[in-house]
Amino acid sequence: MRLIGVGMGPGDPELVTVKGVRVLESADLVVVPVMDTQEQGRAEATVRAHVTHDRLLRLVFALDDRGGATEQRQAAWEAAAAAVAERLRETGGTVAFATIGDPNVYSTFSYLADAVRERLPEVVVETVPGITAMQDLAARSGTVLCEGTESLALLPLTAGVASFEEALTHFDTVVAYKGGRHMPAVLDVLRAHGRLDDAVFGAALGLSDEQVRPAAEVQGAAPYLSTVVVPARRHGRGSRLTDTRGSA
Repeated sequence: MRLIGVGMGPGDPELVTVKGVRVLESADLVVVPVMDTQEQGRAEATVRAHVTHDRLLRLVFALDDRGGATEQRQAAWEAAAAAVAERLRETGGTVAFATIGDPNVYSTFSYLADAVRERLPEVVVETVPGITAMQDLAARSGTVLCEGTESLALLPLTAGVASFEEALTHFDTVVAYKGGRHMPAVLDVLRAHGRLDDAVFGAALGLSDEQVRPAAEVQGAAPYLSTVVVPARRHGRGSRLTDTRGSA
């Protein structure tokens, strides 16, 4: 029996890998995370753009719970794991979990997999990588993430704006996820470090309400699942092939 986390990318169905589609088509069950079982989530919408079967199961997760490992979130993991483990016992086959982005990057899948392993130690857990929001935003905005010797830092703004500011002083390119209500403070930090003009903002990538714009144009709070890319400072073509100067 196998549990496979499948990365669905940021939301554009065309960015799902061929392997991901194959796994979704052949799985005995495809689990999609939702906040409410009466509503179709982003992962499910992307799945349905590819699969021809209806072996889908919506499981509730606290997808916008920003308070860490709260009781609500823990309860959701346990309930979902119980449902997945039961189905694996019944079929002895494969359950695929469709997750936005990549299953190994800030994904609910890792928590689900741990909880399923506790119930079924014999289960084989695998993942199929997905395109991340930072890659999609870089492509849509024409922003190069890394060159030469440049470093890259990725962090969620739920870790605090202070962590974001510290990353700006230690890394070349900095990418921040889950901007949301922190965006005004993020813009203030970028302005103070002289990094605002080159930064780009994205939200709902690949969807009908997509936003891709210079970060300087963002006003007020932003959607929870938003991304900010602050590219490295560069001094001409190929300047960072051997240049080890910091970006601060």
